[in-house]
Amino acid sequence: MALHVLALAVDLRIPNAESLKDKRSVVRTIVEGARRRHGVSAAETGRNDDHQRAELGFAVAASSPGQCTEVLDAVERFVWSFPEIDVVATDRHWTEVDR
Repeated sequence: MALHVLALAVDLRIPNAESLKDKRSVVRTIVEGARRRHGVSAAETGRNDDHQRAELGFAVAASSPGQCTEVLDAVERFVWSFPEIDVVATDRHWTEVDR
């Protein structure tokens, strides 16, 4: 039986953030919302010192690729739903672990 892991990286622009505090407020809302709504692992993974840019990472593990895809499709729609951000790029990466 294989364990499938799908990771999603999202590069964001937060044009109205005037400080790191403004940025963190937006990032925290997205990261915590994705965790709560979709049960994924989520974190800010890059661009930590740039107040108008953020890189977020999300990951899900499941017994089938379809389950992983379904969850991260929902996470991606959730991220895109925030009008205060611009999604610059997204990237997905698969990992399969044999057990």
